[in-house]
Amino acid sequence: MRLLKVATCNLNQWAMDFDVNVKNIKESISRAKEVGAVIRLGPELEITGYGCEDHFLELDTVTHAWECLKDILLGDWTDGILCSFGMPVIKGSERYNCQVLCLNRKIIMIRPKMWLANDGNYRELRWFTAWKSKDQLVDFQLPHEVSEALSQKSVPFGYGYMQFLDTAVAAEVCEELFTPIPPHTELALNGVEVFMNASGSHHQLRKLDLRLRAFIGATHTRGGVYMYSNHQGCDGGRLYYDGCSCVVLNGELVAQGSQFSLKDVEVVVAQVDLDAVASLRGSISSFQEQASCKARAPSVAVPHYLCKPFTLKIALSSPLKITYHSPEEEIAFGPACWLWDYLRRSGASGFLLPLSGGADSSSVAAIVGCMCQLVVKDIEGGDDQVKADAIRIGQYTDGQYPTDSKEFAKRIFYTVYMGSENSSEATRMRAKVLADEIGSWHLNVSIDTVVSSLISLFQTVTGKRPRYKIDGGSNIENLGLQNIQARVRMVLAFMLASLLPWVHSKSGFYLVLGSSNVDEGLRGYLTKYDCSSADINPIGSISKQDLRAFLRWAANHIGYPSLAEVEAAPPTAELEPIRSNYSQLDEVDMGMTYEELSVYGRMRKIFRCGPVSMFKNLCYKWGSKLTPSEVSDKVKHFFKYYSINRHKMTVLTPSYHAESYSPEDNRFDLRQFLYNARWPYQFRKIDELVQQLNDSQAGAAGLHITEGGGVVGAGSGDPKAGL
Repeated sequence: MRLLKVATCNLNQWAMDFDVNVKNIKESISRAKEVGAVIRLGPELEITGYGCEDHFLELDTVTHAWECLKDILLGDWTDGILCSFGMPVIKGSERYNCQVLCLNRKIIMIRPKMWLANDGNYRELRWFTAWKSKDQLVDFQLPHEVSEALSQKSVPFGYGYMQFLDTAVAAEVCEELFTPIPPHTELALNGVEVFMNASGSHHQLRKLDLRLRAFIGATHTRGGVYMYSNHQGCDGGRLYYDGCSCVVLNGELVAQGSQFSLKDVEVVVAQVDLDAVASLRGSISSFQEQASCKARAPSVAVPHYLCKPFTLKIALSSPLKITYHSPEEEIAFGPACWLWDYLRRSGASGFLLPLSGGADSSSVAAIVGCMCQLVVKDIEGGDDQVKADAIRIGQYTDGQYPTDSKEFAKRIFYTVYMGSENSSEATRMRAKVLADEIGSWHLNVSIDTVVSSLISLFQTVTGKRPRYKIDGGSNIENLGLQNIQARVRMVLAFMLASLLPWVHSKSGFYLVLGSSNVDEGLRGYLTKYDCSSADINPIGSISKQDLRAFLRWAANHIGYPSLAEVEAAPPTAELEPIRSNYSQLDEVDMGMTYEELSVYGRMRKIFRCGPVSMFKNLCYKWGSKLTPSEVSDKVKHFFKYYSINRHKMTVLTPSYHAESYSPEDNRFDLRQFLYNARWPYQFRKIDELVQQLNDSQAGAAGLHITEGGGVVGAGSGDPKAGL
């Protein structure tokens, strides 16, 4: 037997905070060494933080990374343990995203990333060059100060593996695993038994299974030990990196870290038998045949043993059942951890939320309540860092610290119901009851006097007084009166956030939380600079459908039963007068249901459909219920309002990224914001198709396909994927 103990990490790094990052790296190495691990893997670009973005273009960032690496190597951190560190490296005139592999205070080799992530939220090609040479390792001259300190002038640089005296080890960096021909395929045929994947993978609802299947598939037919390390937390942007570092052996999970945690450092350890890898490979005839005629990969000889011989004192890691969170749990825990990182790193003293009693703001309130519960739970579990942060943020004195989530919420969370003459008693009471369940400091404020003053001012300036539509006013008047209320609430929210701490003799300021969902952003069903305009928004890329499922779950699982009543209520903005024969409803205002919006969003973004291809696909999907003309009207209605309101995405509150069809304008959904909202060419094509279908009885009959029919031309190999 060749027994090997390995350690991989979840690290909560902070982009450009080198002190925090090095502290976490050293702590992870210490923990790995304490349990006897001989390999320690950290996440991608862990020294700088993954989310540095254009800071990677600054020479200072690269210089500081080398300084930090030198500091680590001059200590005893790497004595007797192979460590992989992620950092940017400049070679010649090119900048590379690298894994620097170190042992016994020396650099063994530098492995640049060959396939860069450059879609969705990722723009690595903006900052880095992909390494193209696979045939040889080249010589890399170390920076002078590093070379002098380590007494090492140069190191091998490029694609390859490390050949130890008893096994072979190689790095595979994040995106490379997901390419059509991943490096581990060739490396396995070259005898590599241990793969180290340093990653910077963000959370997205229902995404974890894709990742785990990739690790399992990498070693299921090829054999091997696959180590995966990831960031965990908010490192300064919209993304939450969801950890879940793990170790897979021959296609079976043997160690798995947490997906959502407040911990800065988590080390996942596994004890494996490398003879199990050799045995599996020797039993697969096709593997043997392909290995016999493989293309040779470059290697670096390392005169060092990693494995231990057979002994009963060492227990092997057994296969585990994979731990998955439900989407409702992901909504609860992911944004809660993201909010905690943002709160403790921003210097703020808490959050303020305009709480309307509706589904969206109630979801945000529940997430903050969940955050408070996680903080108290981790303090009870002995996490000193969480305790120190909670004492500072909650402004505890005399040795006190949070022991009750409701008491902690009272210190750091304001909720404000900003009602008007158009608000109902039902929503006011729902907000009050939920605030009591969470423990927030709750205020009930009427905005009528401020709104009335603004309308009177307008009348004084223009000589006209606008009326609601139900009272005989025009659509323009009706919309203007609604927008006044929404924008007054934004101004009041920021005023309260800045001054309430002063009122209560507390230092600092409070962050205003937004509560618009991804579907409303897509449709533009929000007032520019209303309560959706906040400092941050934890639900900005979560769909209404998922939020309602979350509310039902949260009512039963996190101690806020009033959320069941919130979920059951029809969504309404309550910006128009309530009459016995009229009540404002969101879906009526939008001219589409939230369920339909989710379908439009997925087809537009995930399946890359323009108006014409969306019409064709929806004829299949909805053909059993709607005529082509009705489908046409729905598609045109959506694209009209999508394009009219696209400009709102340029000022949308920075939101937690959780959904693959987010319309967020920062970098995920790069489309223009000035459209011809009539879409003349595309809509004319749809009209022609409708006419052809109506003229062709056979064609019309062929449209009546059951719900869930195939997706035509949507860019997916799976005809039912995601629709």
